[in-house]
Amino acid sequence: MKTLLPVLCAMMMLAEFAATQSTTLAASELSRAAQDIAGARQVISEKPTEYTGYNLLATALVHHAEETYDASFYARAEEALKKSLQLAPNNFDGEKIEVSILLGQHEYVNALKLATALNKRVPDDVMVYGLLTDANVELGNYKDAEVSAQWMLDLRPGNLPALIRAAHLRELFGDAEGAYELMDMAYQSTPATEIAERASLLTQMGHLRLASGSPDSAEKLFEQALTTLPTHPAALGNLAELRITQKRYAEAVTLLEQRYQAQPRAENLYDLAEALQFAGRDAEAKEAFADFETKAQAHSGPKDNSNRALVFYYADHAHQPAKALDVAKAEYAWRHDVYTLDIYAWALHVNNQDVEARKQIETALAVGIRDSKLFEHAGEIALRLGDRAAAQKYLQESAALLAIGSEHAELLLAQIQRPNAQR
Repeated sequence: MKTLLPVLCAMMMLAEFAATQSTTLAASELSRAAQDIAGARQVISEKPTEYTGYNLLATALVHHAEETYDASFYARAEEALKKSLQLAPNNFDGEKIEVSILLGQHEYVNALKLATALNKRVPDDVMVYGLLTDANVELGNYKDAEVSAQWMLDLRPGNLPALIRAAHLRELFGDAEGAYELMDMAYQSTPATEIAERASLLTQMGHLRLASGSPDSAEKLFEQALTTLPTHPAALGNLAELRITQKRYAEAVTLLEQRYQAQPRAENLYDLAEALQFAGRDAEAKEAFADFETKAQAHSGPKDNSNRALVFYYADHAHQPAKALDVAKAEYAWRHDVYTLDIYAWALHVNNQDVEARKQIETALAVGIRDSKLFEHAGEIALRLGDRAAAQKYLQESAALLAIGSEHAELLLAQIQRPNAQR
């Protein structure tokens, strides 16, 4: 299609980039994804009728969305991909990028459908197996995810994307130490110039240490991540979680304010509101919770939503159990990962449907995950059902992890252990 349209489109994209990135920055001062965006736009300006430049741009925009936690870049990636597919319908690389965009937008069912079709078309493409792994993990299809991740490692042993995915699966299966080893291997394989990637890996390594009850090691890793990239949202959030367990609430508030400024998503505002409440700043917490509810409700329909946080808000703060269950059911209707099973179980619990709640939380824990909040929820549900032995077991597991949920688990354990204690 040799018209002026691709040229005009490329010029518009270049103008858009100039508006969002300072032209005075040297290439070395830009993130890797930002550098790739600039390079892709240069390719498009030189060869506007070839689809490959648009694929490069779409890929770079997806990476930038992941790097900045800014979902608006997925929409920009869609526009670039649309041009690629117009110029070369059904081009394989373009369709892989389409799956990545769907994953970023949390359209996991559609992503899995397209990735499955691509896998049948080209059964030895390593990254298609990665896309299959990602979609299956988010939907709770953990056995299928494990198979796909193993294919990645078999086809290209030691490749970085496979190591990271295998680490996530090991954590879900309860092997935090094995997950940490894989993340460390991935970190050691990541060049020092990949600042955002290294900060992300350090944060995930710290999360694994915190989740396994090693807060001192976690703290060092989070601080190292923030030294690498001071505005990294996940590192800020994870360090804030640690500060809450240390009862250093003012510091947690500051960290979560910084994260919300960098990434103004509704679920981040929810975490900030909880921290404000912990810090005794009740009026500010009330205002933040109200703002959160408005933002979360406004964006509750799309798959990329804050519905998990909204369930906990209705269940634990607003004391509107029926609303909590309605939101949880909407999520449960399309995905059964461990965290969705948890919110569904908790929503059932606050609605006094504890038999079904126990079924859901035990299904989540059967995957192998060791999470203090999930254990604490399982303990409360078992206690409500009168199964004190199971409640004590779950609450002890939660307390031992020294993370969020552990302190409340300890309080409940103390109640259980009192003579003639009543729940």
